[in-house]
Amino acid sequence: MIKKYFVTGLVILLPLAVTIAIIIFVVNFLTKPFMESVSHLLLHYGFSSQFILYSSKVLILVALFGFTVMLGMVTRWFFIKSLFRLGDKILHRIPLVNTVYKTSQDIIKTLFVSDRSSFKQVVMVEFPRAGIYALGLVARESPPSCSSKAGVNLISVLIPTTPNPTTGFLLMMKAEELHFIDMKPEDAIKYIVSCGVIIPEEKTSILT
Repeated sequence: MIKKYFVTGLVILLPLAVTIAIIIFVVNFLTKPFMESVSHLLLHYGFSSQFILYSSKVLILVALFGFTVMLGMVTRWFFIKSLFRLGDKILHRIPLVNTVYKTSQDIIKTLFVSDRSSFKQVVMVEFPRAGIYALGLVARESPPSCSSKAGVNLISVLIPTTPNPTTGFLLMMKAEELHFIDMKPEDAIKYIVSCGVIIPEEKTSILT
């Protein structure tokens, strides 16, 4: 009985603890470069060290938010926008830098700006061999050169790994090899992250 109570409490507390830990990490990551300067500024006003620590982080986060909003507004102005385009062209011409910059830019545009349906469809594929299935997310059509070489239209599918879905396998497969299923991408990610413990839209186990 105590074991059941412990597991129930763990299920409630663990996600909360992970969420808090991630938030603390992000806040520290964003504020650490500016903490020394802001703390020295507040120190002149005679505040306590504890107050300076927390108030500095709040001020930095507010300033970063305001700076991000202002940057977005400024880039919409025609003249400044032209300067950013010039800088973008320069970065695209610098060896090594252009590879990292362009790759990061394309990924961010695809995930946050583009209206394409990338990673919106969940599929089952036979992987790593026939008879064994894995969940995948449809990215988009494979590069034309790859489809041409294979002699058939191929679709790029990301197979996330568990429990870390940020890594995985990128497969190029025929459309008829994909089993499209009615599942939300976020539900598929939950299933993968939980190592199969969280079953989407299922209330009972199929195991007996």
